[in-house]
Amino acid sequence: MARQYLLGNEALAHAALEGGVGFAAGYPGTPSSEVIDLLRVERPAGVHVEWSTNEKVAFENALAAAWCGVRALFTTKHVGLNVAADPLMTSAYTGVTGGLVVFSADDPYAHSSQNEQDSRLYAAMAGLPCLDPTTIEEAHALLRDAFALSEEFGLPVIFRPTTRICHSKADIELGPIAETPRTAIFRRDPRQYVVIPAHTRVLHHRLNKKQPRIRERLLELGYNEGTIRGPRAVVAGGIAASYVREVLPDDVSLFTVRAYPVDLEQLRCFCLEHEEVLVVEEGAPVVEEQVRQAAGCVRVSGKRTGHVPAEGELSPAAVRVALAKAGYLDTPPAPSAPEEGLPPRPPILCAGCPHRAVFFAMRRVFKDAVFPSDIGCYTLGLQLGAVDTTICMGASITVGSGIAQTAGGDVVATIGDSTFLHTGLPGLVNSVYNGANMVVVILDNRTTAMTGHQPNPTTGVTATGEVSPKVSLEALCRACGVAWVETVDPYDMTGLVATLREAKGQSGVRVVIAKKPCVINERRAKVARPRYAVDASVCSGCRTCLRFGCPALALEGETAAITALCSGCGVCAALCPQGAIGREGRPPAKGGTV
Repeated sequence: MARQYLLGNEALAHAALEGGVGFAAGYPGTPSSEVIDLLRVERPAGVHVEWSTNEKVAFENALAAAWCGVRALFTTKHVGLNVAADPLMTSAYTGVTGGLVVFSADDPYAHSSQNEQDSRLYAAMAGLPCLDPTTIEEAHALLRDAFALSEEFGLPVIFRPTTRICHSKADIELGPIAETPRTAIFRRDPRQYVVIPAHTRVLHHRLNKKQPRIRERLLELGYNEGTIRGPRAVVAGGIAASYVREVLPDDVSLFTVRAYPVDLEQLRCFCLEHEEVLVVEEGAPVVEEQVRQAAGCVRVSGKRTGHVPAEGELSPAAVRVALAKAGYLDTPPAPSAPEEGLPPRPPILCAGCPHRAVFFAMRRVFKDAVFPSDIGCYTLGLQLGAVDTTICMGASITVGSGIAQTAGGDVVATIGDSTFLHTGLPGLVNSVYNGANMVVVILDNRTTAMTGHQPNPTTGVTATGEVSPKVSLEALCRACGVAWVETVDPYDMTGLVATLREAKGQSGVRVVIAKKPCVINERRAKVARPRYAVDASVCSGCRTCLRFGCPALALEGETAAITALCSGCGVCAALCPQGAIGREGRPPAKGGTV
């Protein structure tokens, strides 16, 4: 096939097809989402692709497919691997028949994540091979071949790209897509797949016996290699190795790590050829610890010594600083400072986002409440003073329950529709069962917006466009034991405030479902909405509308104005106390309704 200039995740999706994937499942999470998005579009006949309700569900689906002899792919971001960790750890014992690749995209610097954890640590804990590409080209080749490697050892293989691999672009030489996927057959073997203690002890012993052969095979494949050039050396892994290659002096040796576990004898022989070794890697000091174990009396520097940053993302400039600290380079020039006087540009909700109206109304009704929230677009309610906690998927309800059971007072938890189905349901059941006194607001925008508008079980369509039953959030909440459930349109500010006030007057667990499609999806669907404008002769310059925080609202001189960003939600018209805002072509109302 022709060479193509592709986003990393596009190349990786194609690599999975070249590798013969027959089943792919995941849950959206940046920077991994595009892989499933591309597979659902490009998939050949016979390849199953799905967005699952959460990462644990996705992993178990993929594991089952691999037990049936099908080559399977599970995709997630690094924090999603926590959700799938339970089956992940045991899958190393049960093993697989078809190849299973665990695609876990790490996010150094936490560009879109709540932490910077390192998936390589999961590989070490589980006793699984881990592939860590240094370039997009390598990532494409490694993922393509990972299925065969998985089948060779009968184990899942963890594949760990990072944000810069997933979301950069490169010219990739694409290979042919594999032939029609295999016929799936589940062969019963309770001693392999039923992990009762008696079976587990045997399976653990078998897993341990595989470890030396895994190291030998990775050595044979040449994934980890060193070049000796002088008395000083750098050992680098993952994308950091690419940065090192850009700035490394010609007289400094380089050992590149692309796969784990690393053969310690190979590493020892390389280190002993040098006087000192600098280890450069993103994430945890995984390679550094192994170098220290293998290097003997050779001086080793890296994260542990402060030569390499202990957190965050690396770059060629950051690597140059590390090399200078270690004495490998002259002191690099100071980084350029940003121009003074630039205004801050924090991330905000889109113009017309229905979540903004909900947060605004919450703050008006529940003035002294605690507002636990969750992972999604709505986390940006932080800018509106309506987000007090965010931990992980589904935690808003459980954290809210814990606060309500101890500190008391008004507690209003917010969670999105997809996140509620991901891990919010167990927390809701627990809150009702244990008698929490709180309000749960489900922000139902009919999509999984933050990660790219993927469908979920409330949308009535699967990842591949097939019609499926729509899950009713109202029915689910009532089935969980919630007696008071109300659905409201967030653009109806009067009705929204009235519903929240009614919820405040009730006791126990109360659920408000704020249902409105994402404004971006409505624009894509060309849903017609009126434009709004400000009558400058009526506007008093009170700035009430500006406090709403919509980016379509601006101040021109002493009066408010509505820009071309307006999506026509009309909420600002309901808020204006002077009645200065109305639909274009119509006279404004006499005063706001809220």
